[in-house]
Amino acid sequence: MGRQVVSGRRLEGEAVERVISLAQRTVGDNQPTYVVAEIGINHNGDLDLALRLIDAAAHAGVDAVKFQKRTPEVSVPADQRELKRDTPWGYISYLEYRRRVEFGEPEYRAIHRHCQEREVDWFASVWDEPSVDFLEAFDPIAYKIPSAALTDGRLLRHVQAKGRPVILSSGMSTMEEIERAVAILGTEKLVLIHATSTYPCDPEELNLRMVQTLKNRFPCPVGYSGHEVGLIPSVVAVSLGACMVERHITLDRAMWGTDQAASVEPGGFERLVKYIRVTESSLGDGVKRVYASEQPSLRRLRRVID
Repeated sequence: MGRQVVSGRRLEGEAVERVISLAQRTVGDNQPTYVVAEIGINHNGDLDLALRLIDAAAHAGVDAVKFQKRTPEVSVPADQRELKRDTPWGYISYLEYRRRVEFGEPEYRAIHRHCQEREVDWFASVWDEPSVDFLEAFDPIAYKIPSAALTDGRLLRHVQAKGRPVILSSGMSTMEEIERAVAILGTEKLVLIHATSTYPCDPEELNLRMVQTLKNRFPCPVGYSGHEVGLIPSVVAVSLGACMVERHITLDRAMWGTDQAASVEPGGFERLVKYIRVTESSLGDGVKRVYASEQPSLRRLRRVID
């Protein structure tokens, strides 16, 4: 039977090809892996550093870069706001730290222009409803729901109402919680991301086979967000069916910041993209055939004994 292209529903008796559109790209089954370099807050509130990270990601050949957008007064829990921490700006409250690393409209205008110049897509994780409304002005290609917000039904409904593609990360979540979130968002414009929210994450807790579990459970594209040290698990995720791979990017893993140690430096990102593309071309279609390149060996070495 021919392939039926759908998203968000299964048709009995038909093979389902799960795809969605992100800007000019089709993402999902039988498509090139969509590679995302998460800048997140690795810019440490420095616009120049953010632009340099965009440059490094574009040079590596990624499809998109991702930031994080918060409204600190909304997204920081009340019991954590006055907790003190050491930062490059001194010993300050957690709320003040979050304000320091947050970009506003002028910075995002510069980011938007720079990504256009470098011909790379960009979007952001949204941690609260005002952040969603803020980003609407930039006509984002998608919204990312971070793992921490998967159980925030009000935020999910606010994002879903915008009608844009949604990328949902599933770290630190049970299957029941994932199912409830997917029920709110629907699957027509959804990419579901497997992740383990430990930074960095031990290999024993990556559980890469969850990519297949999620693909078997939900009729939408499934990707992988990696927080491991190294590149191999992210490439293996592609071989298991991940259509999107997201990794944090940094200029230097020794820089100050909570996500730097679980990030990939520019040279590593270049290798990651290369390894993913080689993996894609190596997987094939699963149909056994004798290649023309095998013919000389066949004629020289094949023995046929009846």
